[in-house]
Amino acid sequence: MLQLLLVASFGAQQAAPRTDPTEAAAVNAVTEIDDNPNFNPGIKCDCSAQNNSTVCHVTKLKIYALDAVGPIPEELRNLTRLTNLNLAQNYITGPLPSFIGELTALQYLSLGINALSGSVPKELGNLRNLKALSLSSNNLNGSLPTELGNLVKLEQLYIDSAGLSGPLPSSFSKLTRMRTLWASDNDFTGHIPDYIGSWSNLTALQFQGNSFQGPIPATLTNLVQMTNLRIGDIVNGSSSLAFISNMTSLDTLILRNCQISDNLASINFSQLALLNLMDLSFNNITGHVPLALLNLNLLTFLFLGNNSLSGSLPSSIGPSLKNLDFSYNQLSGNFPSWASQNLQLNLVANNFVISSPNNSVLPSGLECLQRDTPCFLGPPQSSSFAVACGSNSSIFASDNYTYLPDDAKLGPASYYITGAPTWGVSNVGKFMGSPMGGGYTMQSSNDVSYTIYSSSRQFRNTPDSELFQKARMSPSSLRYFGFGLENGKYVVTLQFAEFVFEDSQTWKSLGKKVFDIYVQGERKEQNFDIRKEARGSYGAVKKQYIVPVTRNFLEIHLFWAGKGTCCIPSQGYYGPQISALSVIPVRKEKNKRKTGVIVGAAVGAAVAVGLVVLAGLYVRRQKSRKLSSEQQELYNIVGRPNVFSYSYSELKTASENFSSSNLLGEGGYGSVYKGKLTNGSVVAVKQLSETSHQGKKQFIAEIETISRVQHRNLVKLYGCCLEGNKPLLVYEYMDNGSLDRALFGSGRLNLDWPTRFEICLGIARGLAYLHEESSIRVVHRDIKASNVLLDANLNSKISDFGLAKLYDDKNTHVSTKVAGTFGYLAPEYAMRGHMTEKVDVFAFGVVILETIAGRPNYDGRLGEDRAYLLEWVWQLYEDDRPLDVVDPRLTEFNSEEVLRAICVGLLCIQSSPRQRPPMSRVVSMLAGDIEVPEALTKPSYVIEWQSNARGTSSSEPGAEAMSASPFLSSVIDEGR
Repeated sequence: MLQLLLVASFGAQQAAPRTDPTEAAAVNAVTEIDDNPNFNPGIKCDCSAQNNSTVCHVTKLKIYALDAVGPIPEELRNLTRLTNLNLAQNYITGPLPSFIGELTALQYLSLGINALSGSVPKELGNLRNLKALSLSSNNLNGSLPTELGNLVKLEQLYIDSAGLSGPLPSSFSKLTRMRTLWASDNDFTGHIPDYIGSWSNLTALQFQGNSFQGPIPATLTNLVQMTNLRIGDIVNGSSSLAFISNMTSLDTLILRNCQISDNLASINFSQLALLNLMDLSFNNITGHVPLALLNLNLLTFLFLGNNSLSGSLPSSIGPSLKNLDFSYNQLSGNFPSWASQNLQLNLVANNFVISSPNNSVLPSGLECLQRDTPCFLGPPQSSSFAVACGSNSSIFASDNYTYLPDDAKLGPASYYITGAPTWGVSNVGKFMGSPMGGGYTMQSSNDVSYTIYSSSRQFRNTPDSELFQKARMSPSSLRYFGFGLENGKYVVTLQFAEFVFEDSQTWKSLGKKVFDIYVQGERKEQNFDIRKEARGSYGAVKKQYIVPVTRNFLEIHLFWAGKGTCCIPSQGYYGPQISALSVIPVRKEKNKRKTGVIVGAAVGAAVAVGLVVLAGLYVRRQKSRKLSSEQQELYNIVGRPNVFSYSYSELKTASENFSSSNLLGEGGYGSVYKGKLTNGSVVAVKQLSETSHQGKKQFIAEIETISRVQHRNLVKLYGCCLEGNKPLLVYEYMDNGSLDRALFGSGRLNLDWPTRFEICLGIARGLAYLHEESSIRVVHRDIKASNVLLDANLNSKISDFGLAKLYDDKNTHVSTKVAGTFGYLAPEYAMRGHMTEKVDVFAFGVVILETIAGRPNYDGRLGEDRAYLLEWVWQLYEDDRPLDVVDPRLTEFNSEEVLRAICVGLLCIQSSPRQRPPMSRVVSMLAGDIEVPEALTKPSYVIEWQSNARGTSSSEPGAEAMSASPFLSSVIDEGR
């Protein structure tokens, strides 16, 4: 698509490069991109007379925010006269090509907000005329090349959220013309370089959300033209504030979470007369709050929370100051006369005197949010609460709790406490820009509600979509409190959903919203990304933590540490966001049975008949205890996020009393039925057989595993039912059944090659996630065509996790009982029980070859030379006829792509697990991002197999059956 846009932009001019001045002027008029920015895509040409002829050259090219997809085309290198190239806000993929460095006339290069990957090519250092460079919001990696220090004319550099790391190059000291540097949300390390202090023209510097170490260099004091300074999230090393004294042009000063240890009295704030916003929160700043600071005429926003300030508040404030945060300090005394409800004033967690007259000017309940106040203590007022964050009405959810409304009008420095009080909320921070766009609406700081609304009514992974249609947002720090709780352990459940970023190949899908989660002061999640956890937008995510409550008080804190994009889909969309929360006490354990005491007393008093009765009771009790233990194990798992509970009657009705007409399949565990819920959703219901002890193990293993992993190529678990003796699992319904049926079953589908290729690529991506990307490492152990399901759009999804095992990256292998399906078992696993993730790689190799050939791995009807698919494929490969394996029904296919897929399959079924590639590499090879090795070695088991078939084997009796065993077509279960 990008290439087509380029052709549309300047193809006509290239077709006739020489035109008369009148025509050239007309072309410039209709494609002007500077004077009229509405032309998009647009070009500008420079026509100059050379040798009595007029030659026009493209000098400016803009394809901006058009969602152009694809790599930067090679043809672009021919536009050697380009001075301005703007490809920002598209979906450009692939690496940033080094030939860009050949366009040495470039002055402005904008590639921000795209999906570019790989490292920054050193050849960009050849663009010595460059004045502005934007690589923001891409998927780059590695450090900045030293050669970029050659861009001595550079005035603007935007590399925020670019994926970069490492220290800033020392060669950047030559960039003395720099005016603007945005470099937040990367992983830059080391110290902030001293040489930045020599960039005397610098007016804007952003260094938030990196891994810089302190102190902040004192040389920054030389930056007297600085108007916008944002530094945050320094890892360690104490800093002072002295360097800001000379920055008399400052409008915005943010030094948040910077390990600053200083006293505000050391700064002459009267010199900073142009300050509009100052944020020094989350540091270790001491002393009193200076009167001069609060009386700056232009100061509108002041954030000094989470420091060690003491004393009382000054007696007066300036005319513009309307938003003040002093929360989490050691301030005390009475409130000054200027404290009123006409201000945004957050005084949570201080030591103020709370009296009726003194408290009347502020929102009620502040006495419950001061340090060590008796409001926290005493007899418990409540044992639980639930909040629908940002909602203006109560919501009764499927967990049988009523979520209370949270419609308080919060703003940059505010708090709200319920009348009881039972719970409260505190917010701090100002959005730097106001997000706006289609599909959602945000209440901006003008009406200070800081809530966001979704136009969608349906969310994945939840039966309670209503809970996720509204959410509370914060640009910095959002806290929820519980008051008067009974002391003890509680289950804190936090629920999230992302609904602003799009799930498509558009620049609006490239945003990241990242924050940290603290409960009771302990960090539970770092760099938490809702969309990543949910595997896309409009997916619900539930996080649960068991925490202690002492002193009858609970605090939940969502904190922005500078990570995530700032400006997608528009400026100001970042920071914490939450849809719902609940705080429920942990169920108390049942009293332990005192069986010994009861039996002892009974024996002393009972007759022989009584002993017989007691013996029977004992046996029944032991059996009941075992059943109770299994049931409790299931209940423990159901307490996890993303596992929802259904009633037996609901699922019985949905499946029409588990009618045979709705039967989708059967196995050792039981049966699977199609069902339709009352809300119209179609689901698949897996029912555990009463008689299958093995099925119970697999049932527990399946829910244990799949409740902890989520990916677009894994079948989604909606929930379960534990009523009665037939536990049920509820999955998303897959319209097109299993891959084996689609390929070679009775219900064959007409699958063309592009569809088959995408199916294989989807399986590979799902396995790569299980092996390398999820929070737990999982070996599926039963990858086969029948365990790959196809949805309505023929997208492939891995199912049946009953045999899945967790594994540790540090272990070379795990020895375990063999489980899985013969025909897909790797040799080392089938013969020795050695299990690694390479077991799944082998099985994938079999599946991809089955998909190409359109037949199972064993088919005795095809004759001895073709009965075993793997042997046949290797024979064709050796005979230089690999494409002969392709399903005859595929009359059209991409030969190069099919050959690549065959070679990947052969690589996956190598004898040694070390020779098999990891699944992430398999994905890259299939996609053509990396080459498949040309030299493939025939596996030893195939050589031995062929030798046995010729009767030349010298193996001992039984060896033939053992070596052939991975390719037989029968099913075994673990322990059976």
